[in-house]
Amino acid sequence: MKKPELLAPAGDLEKLKTAIRFGADAVYCGGKNFGLRAFAGNLTLEELQEGIAFAHQHNARVYVTVNIFAHNEDLAGLPHYLRQLADMTVDGIIVSDPGVIRIAREEVPQVPLHLSTQANTTNWSSALFWQQQGISRIVLARELSLEEIREIRRQVDIDLETFVHGAMCISYSGRCLLSNYMAGRDANRGECAQACRWNYYLVETKRPGEYMPVEEDQRGTYIFNSKDLCMLEHIPKLVEAGINSFKIEGRMKSVHYVATVVRAYRMAIDAYLDSPDEYELPEELLAEVRKVSHRDYTTGFYFHRPQAEDHNYDTSNYIREYDFVGVVKDYDVKRKQLIIEQRNNFRQGETLEVLPPRGDLQTLNVERMYDEAGKEIEVAPHPQQVVRIPSEQALPRYSLLRRAKT
Repeated sequence: MKKPELLAPAGDLEKLKTAIRFGADAVYCGGKNFGLRAFAGNLTLEELQEGIAFAHQHNARVYVTVNIFAHNEDLAGLPHYLRQLADMTVDGIIVSDPGVIRIAREEVPQVPLHLSTQANTTNWSSALFWQQQGISRIVLARELSLEEIREIRRQVDIDLETFVHGAMCISYSGRCLLSNYMAGRDANRGECAQACRWNYYLVETKRPGEYMPVEEDQRGTYIFNSKDLCMLEHIPKLVEAGINSFKIEGRMKSVHYVATVVRAYRMAIDAYLDSPDEYELPEELLAEVRKVSHRDYTTGFYFHRPQAEDHNYDTSNYIREYDFVGVVKDYDVKRKQLIIEQRNNFRQGETLEVLPPRGDLQTLNVERMYDEAGKEIEVAPHPQQVVRIPSEQALPRYSLLRRAKT
């Protein structure tokens, strides 16, 4: 049984490092150009170089997105950019446009090419075609069932990657025209406005001005608003299907999301591979993925075509039951103080949950707190303020602090 790769999103350099520290085997990220997440932080060339070096030091891999559907003007700087990525020893480039693939094969033939889900690979014959074009991995279309994936696996000898967690796009494999039409932002060039999740009413052409809710609800209905994908409960089936890489969606998501979801899947995959016959998913891991900002969960297309219950008809809002409030930066042994970088307002008297990169959850009672000048403070209100909290025990560096909403 081959161990699958756990592949995590990295919207910026901090998220890249967080994903690897919390157990990702590989990350995917974008540069400032040529990717499909224009509003993620994305990485400068210098940050990409640092991120790739960090990943390789930790035996992890970095894949960079070059997956726009290019217009003529997009091609001008592409060959130079691809050569820069190759010089950085990037582990793979994610592509979808045949023109970009042609240029990549000419300019950087030594770099593995991963075919994006945007290319809509839904059958084994297409997979064979792309293999013959020099593609080394295919990110399969999200519209495939587990049985269809098994059939593709039987027919082709190429790495297969599938999404296992995160937001689902209503458009076919994410190829959307709605955002461009409604907001002038081209989803296929990285600028999606998520127009599919807006509030819609129905209008009949012969009754202009009469706006009817699709359901009997004063607020309208979110007819394109899919629930989020979560396959954490089905790790054995995914492994047995021969999927090589389990991909988590979310380059626009927070550090807390990346750390929590990666850690949960890492623990589940390792537990299953250590003892497949006795494996049972720990209930606390399911609880973990409910602590991040998310919509209700679904299994997408894996077991059946999505039904009404796989969409949200009441709201497009996220479920947020926990606040991410800080990161453990260090421990001052002499003063017995934790050094914390604040990410959300917290105060004396609170009990915070500690999410370490490895090991069990812990708690931290904030009995006293000091600013960098040593002055005692009751609350840490400033973004990324560094505070000191007395503690007899150190906490692992880069642990995240969070609290349940009341």
